Parts: sequence; structure tokens; C-alpha cells
Amino acid sequence: MSSAYFNRELSLLEFNKRVLYQAYNRALPLMERLRFLCIFSTNLDEFFEVRVGGLVERLELPTKTPLGPDGLTEIQTLEQISERAHLLVEEQYKILNTEIVPSLREAGIRVLRRNEWTPEQIQYLKNYFMSEVLPVLSPIGLDPAHPFPRILNKSLNFIVKLDGKDAFGRSSGRAIVQVPRSLSHIIELPIELTTQCREFVFISSIIHFFMAEIFVGMTVIDSFQFRLTRNSDIFLDEEETEDLLRAVQGELAYRQYGDEVRLEISDTCPDELVDFLLQRCEIKERDLYKINGPVNLNRYSDLFELIKNKELFFQPFVQAMPKLSKRTNSYFEVLQKQDILLHHPFDSFQGVVDFLREAAADPHVLAIKQTLYRTGSNSPIVDALVAAAKAGKEVTAIVELRARFDEEQNVALAERLQRFGIHVIYGVVGFKTHAKMLLIARREEGKLHYYVHLGTGNYHPKTSKLYTDYGLMTSDKDIGDDVYRIFLQLSSMGKASKMEALLYAPFTLHRGIVRRIRSEKEHAEHGKPSRIIAKMNALYDEELVNELYAASKAGVQIDLIVRGVCQLRPGIPGLSENIRVRSIIGRFLEHHRVFYFENNGNPELLCSSADWMTRNMFHRVETCFPIKHKKIRDRMIEDLNLYLSDNTHAWILDAEGNYQLLAPKGDEIEIDAQGILLDRWTSRH
Repeated sequence: MSSAYFNRELSLLEFNKRVLYQAYNRALPLMERLRFLCIFSTNLDEFFEVRVGGLVERLELPTKTPLGPDGLTEIQTLEQISERAHLLVEEQYKILNTEIVPSLREAGIRVLRRNEWTPEQIQYLKNYFMSEVLPVLSPIGLDPAHPFPRILNKSLNFIVKLDGKDAFGRSSGRAIVQVPRSLSHIIELPIELTTQCREFVFISSIIHFFMAEIFVGMTVIDSFQFRLTRNSDIFLDEEETEDLLRAVQGELAYRQYGDEVRLEISDTCPDELVDFLLQRCEIKERDLYKINGPVNLNRYSDLFELIKNKELFFQPFVQAMPKLSKRTNSYFEVLQKQDILLHHPFDSFQGVVDFLREAAADPHVLAIKQTLYRTGSNSPIVDALVAAAKAGKEVTAIVELRARFDEEQNVALAERLQRFGIHVIYGVVGFKTHAKMLLIARREEGKLHYYVHLGTGNYHPKTSKLYTDYGLMTSDKDIGDDVYRIFLQLSSMGKASKMEALLYAPFTLHRGIVRRIRSEKEHAEHGKPSRIIAKMNALYDEELVNELYAASKAGVQIDLIVRGVCQLRPGIPGLSENIRVRSIIGRFLEHHRVFYFENNGNPELLCSSADWMTRNMFHRVETCFPIKHKKIRDRMIEDLNLYLSDNTHAWILDAEGNYQLLAPKGDEIEIDAQGILLDRWTSRH
């Protein structure tokens, strides 16, 4: 029944629309509004590189792919994407031109257009162009000896219309100039050349203005910015791959030159040049986007490092740290008695780093095993693992090379770890290792004890300040034994071990969630307490959606907090009238996965590295772990209910696929879940 499901790609566009509309929110500091506009730009880039690229790739397959559960073909999906994406891009530049740029100017920040430059500024910028820009440019005249070049993915370029002949008598009338990626997107003019405010100029504006200096002796009639987006998903035939590291390294070079999926060009470009680019880039009309402003709006993000006015940004805060004994300052001592919960970014990720550093220095620690998905080679986590290896510990790292758009960093990470004698494993062929696990084996009184950290997010200090995630530190024996078994299976070969506490993809996680949903359904049918609250980044699994529909029909009250893609249609009479779906878009990116089941008055709470998506359930290595400590469980349930009460950053999904932003009504108290958690667990400064 196709009407029961939303399309994945269109749902993802709806998420990006919610991000975009944060730039309209005048309650946010100005530079944060600009940041949301830039985030939308990078999100849309990735959407075309991966989701649209994948659809186009499937269209070229010799065999016809079956319809998805939403009933749309690839062509129909691409047409609807084009229609919606064009509206979003139009809205994006409307926000920029009518809201953000005027507000920046009011705040004393001006990004000058070429027609606003003073004679003194022109002379300064010409000197800058001649000394810093021109030497690194590589213009390409288009003639039989210089055919249309292979345009680099997402690079900013100019199509130039020329008149006259060069020194060799060549005259094609057109040329391509790529804006160098090695240069800053934006430069600040010296204070003595400005008025009462800070003034900036895009590097592309400088190249545009002085284009004649590139083509000396010829007449530059005009030039126009354009950018090409390519399919950037890495494909590996893993059955034919003997060395995964080398295969990934080889595919990274290809990423910059995949199939063309989008052409962005200045809306002032004449049809003659637009048609020329469409033909040469092999782009269909539906994938052409005419831009009313700077092509690649994300170039504004360079301002975040240049502008230091605190009132234009979110107020900084000091993250909380775990409370340890002043006498020993030891995580091991605390964990022998109780679990520790970290809720990032309100709790500092430094607690995880310190725990690992303590383990690296502890003479009783024999071995450390850790999964690394998005970490980076220059990370305090990696430094601690290296220190442990130098101290003689047995250190094993499961490095997932195929973490999308982090492959290059992960290759460098793997090579660095191996240099220090750390055992590096690249996971399991055909299954991304997405689980977030740290296992420390420590000898205490002649016996081996396991200490574990399990998380919903990556071991990355930077993103832990931007993403909401949970991390559990525990010495629970069942959990420790399960994590040990998973590491053993990842590093060796053998059948899946029986788990005592964890659910484990691709083996038991999916059926474990199905069993719990069905249990709530049975409780409701027998008049017993039943309830489901599930918070995740994405919901896209037909079987799980159908189980939720069945539970809803039995009377189970279901609240879903789904940040992004949601396949399920809520509020359909006779099917999903007991299901409510909301999405929280706030200061932090909601990232943690938490699942609550009422369980006949004996609540069960689970955290997971996995979303409720088919890929996570069956094509990745994932963990889902129980929260056993009652005090911690109660705190997390309180957090869930707080998110369900949010009426400032919550968007409610209806049965037609539309999201409506909530706002307090009448005398209702304004509830901002992230703001309340900030005030509760951190200190502002």
C-alpha cells in the first residue's frame, strides 16, 4: 500500500527545508542564522552527490529496479526532487538577499559587490590579484587543442566569453577559469580603506573584476560563475577487492570526477552560454539551477573565523565533567560502584578522553579495543591509543574506512595507528562498522574485568560539542562480556555469539526491536500499560513501520522524535492515528538514538548507534545497549519527555508529509528542550 509510506529522498529534502527555515528565525543570533544557511548549502550538496547521484546511477543500470514502498519510480522521484529543490534554492537566496545580507550590513559587516568598490579599494585589490591570485590561476581556452575540461566536483568556475585572437592566432570565443581552492574564499579589506564598518570581498569577485588581466590582448565580453556537482558515492566491489585500504585510496581520486548531477550558474548568464554548459556537462534541464547571488553560498562560512563579535553568536557555555573522587581521580574506582552517563554536548567529551588516558597509563590495564568511525588522525582519542601502545598495552582499533566523506581522514588514521604497532582492522567486508564501542581489559585481584564505553555518536571531540549524543560508561559484566564477544568476532572469524545484554546488528537488533514493538501491542490488546517513545535520526524500514502501524491499531500510544528522514505517515485513521512524529531543529544537531518501551509498567530503555533503517539493521555492525541504572534511566526518560514538550524548536509531521513549526499558544510557557538542558547541566559565560 504505497500511500502508507513517504519517499526517502523527498523526506530528506523536507529535513533540509527545516534547517533552511532556521535562517528566518530572528530569535537566533545573526551569525547563527547565517550558519544554518551555510549548513543547508552543504546538506544540499551532499544530497545531490549521494542521493541524487545514486538515483541517476540506478537509472543507467541495464535491469529495471523495482518500485520502492512509496510507489515512485526513479524518474518520478527525480522530477519531484527537481521541483522541490528549485523552490528551496529560490527560498535560500531570498533569505540571503532580503534577510541576512541587510542584517549583516546593519551589524557593520559588508561583503562588497564589484560596483561598490572605491578607486582606492580597486587599486589595492588589483595589487592583491596580480601578486596572490593570478600566479595560481590556470585558465583554459576552449579550442580543438583544449577541449572542454573535466570540471572538478563542486569547484567554482567562470565561463568566459572572449573576442579577438591570442598570440598564436587562436580564437574560440570561450574559456574556463577555475577559482583556486588553495585561496581563501573571502578577504578583508584594510581598515584604512573602509568606512565605519568591516568590509570583505569574495575572491571570485576579484577574479571577475580583473578577468581582462588573465586574457591580455583579447577582449573579455563577460564572464559568469558556475559550479558542477558530481556523483560522489564511492563504489567498491568488495568481493573482488583484496586490499580494502588500497581500494578506498583508489576510489577517492575518482570521487572528484563522477557523473554530473547538478549545474549551478549565475542567473545573469545568457542562454547561449547556459546551453553550451548544459551540453558539455551532459546535464538535463531539470538539473540546472540559476542562482540569484554568489554561486556556492557556503563561501560565507569563512566569516565565522573572521568575525569575533560575541553578541552575533550563541552564548558560550562550560560543559559539565563527571564527578570523580578527589582522592584518586579514577574512573575505574567510580565504575566499580556505578555507571556514568555522558549527555553531549551538555557533558564534556573530555570525560571519554580522560578515561582512555587513565587506561593507557594504568599498569593493571592489559588491552584496549576501540571502534573508530569518524575520528580523524589528529585526535586526543588517537593520541591516547598511541600512548597505550607505547606503554605496552595490546591495542586494537577497528577503523571504518568507508565513513562517507571521511574516507581520506580514516586512511591517514589507519596508517598512523599502524606506525605505532596498533592492530588495525578494517571491519567486515560488506558491512560498515558503525558501532561506537570502547573496551578496556583490566586485571584486578588476579581476575580480568572489562570496562566499557558505548555511545550513540562518534569518538570525535569537535562534533561532541555540536551533536546531542549519549555515552554510557559501565563495568556491568554482561555488557562487558558482550562487547568482548563482538570485538572478537570483528577481529577473527566465527559464528555470531549469543548476547546476554546487547542487541547486535546485523544479527539480533532488528528482531529485538520488532519483538519489543509486538510486546507493546500485546499489552495494549490485554488492557495493560503500553507506550513507545523512540528518538532517532531516521526511520526508514518497511517492516518496522508496519509493526508500528499494527501497534497503533491496537491502541499503543507512540511518540516518534525523528530528526530527518521519516517513512511513516502519522495520523491516518485506522492505521496510525495513535502515532505522533516530531522533529527537533535547534542549536545542536539531534543525534542520539533512544528507545523507550513501557513494558507493562516495567519500563525498558535502550540506546543505540543505529537508526531504524534497513541499512543499519542488516548492512552494518551496530550495537543497542540497555540502561540498567535506575537513576540514569529516570534522567533519560525525563529528557525524552522534555523533547516531547518542546514548543519552540519542534516541527510536527502530518499525514500529507508537511511539517508545522510549533509555537506557544495563549498563556503556554515557552519550552526549549535544548535550552533547558543547557541551563540544567552547564554554566554559561
